[in-house]
Amino acid sequence: MRTFLFLAISTTFFSFYVFAVIAEEVHYQGALTMNLTKKPAAELKLWQGSAPGEKAGVIGEEKAEPGKEMPPIIRVHNVTEPTLTVYQPDSEKATGTCVLIFPGGGYGILAYNHEGTEIAHWLNSLGITAVVVKYRVPRRAGQPKHLAPLQDAQRAIRLVRQNAETWKINAKKIGVLGFSAGAHLTLMLATNYNEKIYEPVDNADELSARPDFAVPIYLAYALGEKADQKRVDIPLEEDIKITKETPPMFLSICDDDPIGSMGSVQLYMKLRATGIPCELHIFVKGGHGYGIRTNHGPAAGWNRLCEDWLKQMNL
Repeated sequence: MRTFLFLAISTTFFSFYVFAVIAEEVHYQGALTMNLTKKPAAELKLWQGSAPGEKAGVIGEEKAEPGKEMPPIIRVHNVTEPTLTVYQPDSEKATGTCVLIFPGGGYGILAYNHEGTEIAHWLNSLGITAVVVKYRVPRRAGQPKHLAPLQDAQRAIRLVRQNAETWKINAKKIGVLGFSAGAHLTLMLATNYNEKIYEPVDNADELSARPDFAVPIYLAYALGEKADQKRVDIPLEEDIKITKETPPMFLSICDDDPIGSMGSVQLYMKLRATGIPCELHIFVKGGHGYGIRTNHGPAAGWNRLCEDWLKQMNL
């Protein structure tokens, strides 16, 4: 009788677990489908003609490949014509805040849906206009890893400011959010917005490229690409220039991130010492690359903490 009761309870628990897993997959499949089928408010090429420094035929044809994850991560390769795609919230929810999203991928590919359109869907649910930036990858030979992407990032935020009235955006509430290498790009933009790294194209380039806030999530390369990312005595990469004008930041990282958590810690300490409002969350477990897919554990709930931070910052 005890054996039968144990088997019955075990079977019931297993059935509940399987149902929960299936429900979780259906939820995320639905969210992904909603993202990919939602009609963008606008889609713009960042550059008139070729992007700065681009040479025809050097980079292969752009392509998007789904992975084996559930739901699959769409990896975009060989971007030579960068774009921005605007997703707007329902008008009754709109706050006027806008966030540019930079997907990660090691400056080699872009995890376009996982760290792009899925994030746009979440931001829209908060009443925030979301702009997914498809920046240039892979790394260009003979250039710093982030140079072409940073040119794209500066140009993207200027174009958003130029179109603020059209897209019903508050030009003083434009932030940036990125993941991994995209988080590094977010940080480089937030600390190098005044650097002239391309020749002006039009009137948009007269506008500021400074984001009003920044959200680097599982930040990569902050201590330099070849540094031991787990050491406490490695300073921030020299290109990360923290000043009194650096925008406020929200940071999230995992202690077991294979890339290392100390870059985020060092960044927080530098921001704090400079007087820049900053919030840092370190999760014990979670690894790297989870986005907001909750089947990856508590770390993937960083976005709920970020939502609270945005409210506190009146964004």
